[in-house]
Amino acid sequence: MTNSPTNTANKNNISFWAGVVFFAIVVGSIFTFALFLNNKLSEDESAPVTSLVISGEMAYTTKKNIETVIEHINLGNFFKVDVNNVQNVVQKLPWVYSVSVRKQWPNELKIYVVDQIPIAQWNKDSYINAYGEVFQTGTPNIASALPDFFGPEGTENLALKNYKNLNELLSYGGFVIAELVLTERYAWQLTLQSGVVLNLGRENRVERIQRFMDAYPQIKLEENTQINYVDLRYDTGFAVGFKSIEKNKRV
Repeated sequence: MTNSPTNTANKNNISFWAGVVFFAIVVGSIFTFALFLNNKLSEDESAPVTSLVISGEMAYTTKKNIETVIEHINLGNFFKVDVNNVQNVVQKLPWVYSVSVRKQWPNELKIYVVDQIPIAQWNKDSYINAYGEVFQTGTPNIASALPDFFGPEGTENLALKNYKNLNELLSYGGFVIAELVLTERYAWQLTLQSGVVLNLGRENRVERIQRFMDAYPQIKLEENTQINYVDLRYDTGFAVGFKSIEKNKRV
């Protein structure tokens, strides 16, 4: 049985309109989804940051310090919060070494802070960190005593490197460096926690420290005296100065 031209035309007409209807449904679905997505994004963009998470390695900086310095930053729009701006503001806090800031959708701002770790005081008005970098804090609030370093500007890393090496060597003899001085002529002077001053000069520091430790047990002390300084700026041997214990106490 063959289809008449009329039947064929009707079938083609039905297929055409079915395609049109399907296309209209697809376009309508896409439009509806786009409208929904736009509305959703508009709602999210107007949503403020309602959760502030502050964490890190903070021995000196407090959460209150961080909250105070970001008070002026507008957190009313999650998507418009500038994490770089937040980072720069927190980075300016005196004890802060590094800051990481990121947003956690839909309403959270996370701030991770690492504080400076002071290794020594530098020229009485600054500190040196573990990387030989100088920083200032304004009002000192160090709980534990730190060694004092003194030296020309730009020699901070050199001072720290020598402190680590010489202090490690002295530790074998039970000594600890309390003060390190590097003069303008690059001569070295150490003051131990016992109060003994070691004049090392410019060269052969390790050899001179070793000479001191080898000879120290043999140094004879008179009654009521103690070692004031040991001058090791000689090719061989050294000179020792003494001070009275009673006089030292009165001073």
